[in-house]
Amino acid sequence: MHKWNVYKDLDEASKFAADFMASNINKSIQQRDVCYVILSGGNTPARCLNFLSGKPIEWSKVHWYLADERCYPSGHAERNDLMLKKNLWSIISETNIHVIPTELGAEDAARVYRDIIKNIEYFDIAFLGVGEDGHTASLFPDNKALLDTRSVVPVYDSPKPPSDRVSLSSNTLKKSHCKLVLASGADKAPIISRIKAGVSLPINSLGDINWYVDEATQTI
Repeated sequence: MHKWNVYKDLDEASKFAADFMASNINKSIQQRDVCYVILSGGNTPARCLNFLSGKPIEWSKVHWYLADERCYPSGHAERNDLMLKKNLWSIISETNIHVIPTELGAEDAARVYRDIIKNIEYFDIAFLGVGEDGHTASLFPDNKALLDTRSVVPVYDSPKPPSDRVSLSSNTLKKSHCKLVLASGADKAPIISRIKAGVSLPINSLGDINWYVDEATQTI
């Protein structure tokens, strides 16, 4: 069941989402001396990641993975790993970063990343986003990648540029121990309403999610 946490604005929602992430990261480290975290790109997570960077966490025991990546050359301004480096990885003291090498192309990058995560039984935390069409990571409605049962999948014909991407599969995301989504703005209100109504969408295929949203998403 989805758990909805509604706050005044994105800044406040980001602070509480960062608190939630920090608590669960520390819990995982206490329980098994490591924490595997999935992160999404886009603009919305940036402030939350800034808040997270200031938390008292044994960063050397946290391993970071990407939910998805766009097939651009390494260092391209539109890659997700660049946003994550700017807003989190370059700020914290120690990093264990596992990027998706999409400069190799979707098929080869997916194969390489499957090998990178093959020994991870489950991820502790998946910090995801949601699009106005209900997509999450690079799993878009009616895209063939949704039916791919491998742990990491190539994505073609994305409705948003670039058309080629790589994504953790719905099976992989579903198995994450703790999932959260941060969303804001009135433009997200229609999809939030559909999610609450239980419409069949990629984001609704992942099971229980902790939602951190602002009041503007509740306008319908």
